Amino acid sequence: MPTSSRTPYVGGNWKMNTDRAGARELAAGVCEHLADVEGVEAAVFVPFPYLLTVREALDKAGKRVKLGAQDVSDRENGAYTGEVSAAMLLDSGVHAVLTGHSERRHVIGEDDALVAAKTRAALDAGLEVVVCVGETLEQREAGQTDAINARQARAALAELRADVLGRVTIAYEPVWAIGTGRTATPDDAQDAHAKLRALVGSMHGQAAAGAMRIIYGGSMKPSNAAELLAREDVDGGLIGEASLKAADFAAIVRAAAES
Repeated sequence: MPTSSRTPYVGGNWKMNTDRAGARELAAGVCEHLADVEGVEAAVFVPFPYLLTVREALDKAGKRVKLGAQDVSDRENGAYTGEVSAAMLLDSGVHAVLTGHSERRHVIGEDDALVAAKTRAALDAGLEVVVCVGETLEQREAGQTDAINARQARAALAELRADVLGRVTIAYEPVWAIGTGRTATPDDAQDAHAKLRALVGSMHGQAAAGAMRIIYGGSMKPSNAAELLAREDVDGGLIGEASLKAADFAAIVRAAAES
């Protein structure tokens, strides 16, 4: 069982799913299921059009769950059609944002430099950031898992000031395990997380490494959450499909609280 003092963190990434009524219902359901859960932080990462709707639902339930956005611009403001700035997210009640999600990297084409710029912009504005890293199946089979994770994490964390590191969480999300039903074994996850923590230590010192939460983002679900979360360096999860059902997401949050 984990012995660290890091508070577990579980985020639900809704991706491009729900409608306004469904988003409101899902947020309310999550809050209802988690009304008596302590010792864990939970967040939902909501499509941009429904941020205000979900904020209202969370406010009504007493803000037991943080509001998150799935992306952010690296620019403060200006002629950037279609972009959403960190200031706009803050104005909408957002607390946290994802950067570097594999679908942004591999579907949209974002590179390490843009992920790093978005991370800095969000932190400079006062947001919390979940920085996602992880390897594809081809990279894993080529034995490149550690190198890919280190490259992506190093790029995102390299220029960060010490005073913002407490608002950073790393999500290890093996791309081959996202939405496929395949999951890294608990030993695989622990190995990747431990190496990421060692990297943070080499960059920012052991205190920062010991405090930083590193969560797992590859098809965690109620049936495997407890086993994954029992590993020393697995501090929570970034949940995709299972976060679209309030009871399933809540079950994972409860497992994190008990880990």
